[in-house]
Amino acid sequence: MSSILFLFVFLILMIMKVPVAFSLGLSCLFYFVTNGVPLETMPQIMLGIFESFTLLTPPMFMLAGQIMNMGGVTERLFDFCKKLVGHIPGGLGHVNIVSSLIFAGMSGSATADAAGLGTIEINYMKKEKYDPGFAAAVTAASSTVGTIMPPSLGFIIYGSMTGTSIAGLFIAGIVPAVLMTLAQMLIVYFEARKRNFKIYPRATLTIILAAFLRSLLPMLTPIIILAGILTGFATPTEAAVISVIYAIILGAFIYKELSFRGLITTIFNVGKSTSKIMLIVSFASVFGWILTYEGIPAMLAEFLIGITENKYFILLILNVFILLLGCFMESISVMLILVPVLLPLLGTMGINLMHFGVILELNLNIGLITPPLGVCAYVAADIAGVKFEEVIKNIWPFLAVLIFVLLSITFVPQFTLFLPGLFGY
Repeated sequence: MSSILFLFVFLILMIMKVPVAFSLGLSCLFYFVTNGVPLETMPQIMLGIFESFTLLTPPMFMLAGQIMNMGGVTERLFDFCKKLVGHIPGGLGHVNIVSSLIFAGMSGSATADAAGLGTIEINYMKKEKYDPGFAAAVTAASSTVGTIMPPSLGFIIYGSMTGTSIAGLFIAGIVPAVLMTLAQMLIVYFEARKRNFKIYPRATLTIILAAFLRSLLPMLTPIIILAGILTGFATPTEAAVISVIYAIILGAFIYKELSFRGLITTIFNVGKSTSKIMLIVSFASVFGWILTYEGIPAMLAEFLIGITENKYFILLILNVFILLLGCFMESISVMLILVPVLLPLLGTMGINLMHFGVILELNLNIGLITPPLGVCAYVAADIAGVKFEEVIKNIWPFLAVLIFVLLSITFVPQFTLFLPGLFGY
């Protein structure tokens, strides 16, 4: 009964639109008070989560992405992608998607992609007379690659919670990210045929090569990160710090577009964003402790196994459940709450943790563009100067293909596990 009341309080606070961190914290406090658990236990659990060295990684990757945004990197990437794929029917739509795939390898964040690179993408598309609602929809949809292509903030948090190799998760995300990109480009191609979008002349090999060389240094970022981790030269956290130093060198000394004032502002903004995330992480750790203490994970495992012992059917049920949660809750919150609950079930059913990590992350990314929350869709709508409803009207085909990719990687584990296997993960 106490666990039901505790969950009921959490749901009521969420319905009342209390911020997620405080909904978690207040419901946990309610449980501790009503069950006579010593209150000093709560801060001990909250602080204990920060003993993980890995949790230093997300803010470093966020900082590297933001510094590159301010240091003139995004414009060079966009120009290269325009020369590379601008001649395909759909023109700037394809440029938008391919740019997001490349930028994802630097920022590790969908919202950073939508807010940073998205500003350039949408402005270009509006200038070329693309429908603003469609431009915003493409930008929001393509941003979902942000936490699937390495480095991924979601994979770092998931790996630290489950003990799964973060390097392995990074590699596991590469094929799904490429599948997402190709699927979205297919939608743009068919939309271009219907709407008669502008097509750019095919660039010559010389022009493409020149644009590639201008953007080569920032495109080396994900290679440097992965190479450092895979060779054992650096841990994921150390690789994240290296990426920050590399971003500062590019923006301040090579491209000379990053000022000291801009760097300080960026650090301050990332600090604010990180503090919000870490507050959620700390309260979610207490929330997870209570769920485990009450035996909720074991009950859930018993319930689902009672329905079926087919692990793929269970994965299908979990997909539907996580997709629905992602429509109403922020992705990191969902991950922090669900993972401790689902771990015993995954172990019982023999579900590979690396495989499930990619499934979970893609599910949550789809939630970033799905109403009513749809954070990336809201960001893109704001940049394009259109109503949220206008973005959603244009985004359904992209949602459909993303769900198709989700089901593909769910039922064909080798899409995620083949590459990590080659590297011994």
